[in-house]
Amino acid sequence: MPQTFDVILKGGTVVNHDGRVQRDLGISDGKIVALGDLSRASAGEVVDCTGLHILPGVIDSQVHFREPGLDHKEDLETGSRAAVLGGVTTVFEMPNTIPQTTSPDALADKIKRGRHRMHCDFAFWVGGTHENVRDVPDLERLPGAAGIKVFMGSSTGDLLVEDDAGVAEILKRTRRRAAFHSEDEGMLRERMPLRVTGDPSSHPVWRSPEVALTCTKRLVRIARETGARVHILHISTGDEMVFLRDHKDVATVEVLPNHLTLVAPDCYERLGTYAQMNPPIRDDSHRQRIWWGVEQGIVDVLGSDHAPHTHEEKHHAYPASHSGMPGVQTLVPIMLDHVNAGRLSLERFVDLSSHGPQRIFGMEGKGRIAAGYDADLTIVDLKRRETITNAWGASKCGWTPYDGVTVTGWPVGTFVRGNKVMWEAQIVTPAQGEPARFLEALPRG
Repeated sequence: MPQTFDVILKGGTVVNHDGRVQRDLGISDGKIVALGDLSRASAGEVVDCTGLHILPGVIDSQVHFREPGLDHKEDLETGSRAAVLGGVTTVFEMPNTIPQTTSPDALADKIKRGRHRMHCDFAFWVGGTHENVRDVPDLERLPGAAGIKVFMGSSTGDLLVEDDAGVAEILKRTRRRAAFHSEDEGMLRERMPLRVTGDPSSHPVWRSPEVALTCTKRLVRIARETGARVHILHISTGDEMVFLRDHKDVATVEVLPNHLTLVAPDCYERLGTYAQMNPPIRDDSHRQRIWWGVEQGIVDVLGSDHAPHTHEEKHHAYPASHSGMPGVQTLVPIMLDHVNAGRLSLERFVDLSSHGPQRIFGMEGKGRIAAGYDADLTIVDLKRRETITNAWGASKCGWTPYDGVTVTGWPVGTFVRGNKVMWEAQIVTPAQGEPARFLEALPRG
């Protein structure tokens, strides 16, 4: 008797942990239930994927969607709209909102705001502070929590734990992998006179490679002393990459498309304060060493650090201008362009954007194309040439540092738990986002 599915994706090339194979994919009840030749099967909808590649849904584990409190520049709906238009199926959102996500009530409020209003699935990082340190074991296991996030250097907002003792107290209590913004706050204060008013190219002079490396060395030492696992966000220096090669047992590593693509001083000359972010874009020697980290397998995940600000906030004279760039919608096309340029394989991109987040954060049912997993899928045309524009972007901020950049490789479809959410740059299904689940936070029976 012929099989029947809710959806069949027909004729695409599936890219998975066993390589690239042309095969059909059957979906029922939001799950992947069959892979192979489904020519004799029927379905409520058959999607022709001939000539396309079907990837496990891309997971962006670092975004700032600004809600609540800062939603003049982004909110959960607009940020998630940008995500699915860019082929991203799950996001982990950051805690530096107003109020900060540092309590069970604040987390529950975000989940309530996101459920069936966000177009992708989601989790929320909970900020670790001096004040909530005793609650860390409970906070990190709450439904919808991605884990604990700590700012060792100040960025947007005022979440900050800069002292070794404070970091150690948090890490003594974590059982999941905690994420860190690693820049040394004491050095940042000392180096403030190096900022040149009106000159954003002085940003990487102030927030120097030594500022980042010093903090990362401190963090790794504390992690060893406390027996904790840490995840170091947005590595921007070659020095850190070389150091972290020898500490992979305690530290996982994230890099951004921005640090793999943009380069100083060119980006500051072209973009001015629009190129300003923390940690900063650096010169080509650092960019090449970060690529080396990708090639050597030191890097575990890609994140966008989507951090939108309005034109007005960016037009303040440096250093009063705000640090951060949008990026969730451009992550996939920028990285596919790197794939087509031969800088990494498509399989390595899948490992960094799907398998890696699933593996290091212990996500349940996501990050693979396999029977029984959520039907989260990013469907791409590797050969399509498109030009990224501000007008294409769905973020409230209305701009991208990649405006006018032509890329080869483009997301054409986004499926979230079997729902065709985006197809050919159109949102085609109402928002149905749900919290992601994590193995280390599942209820104990």
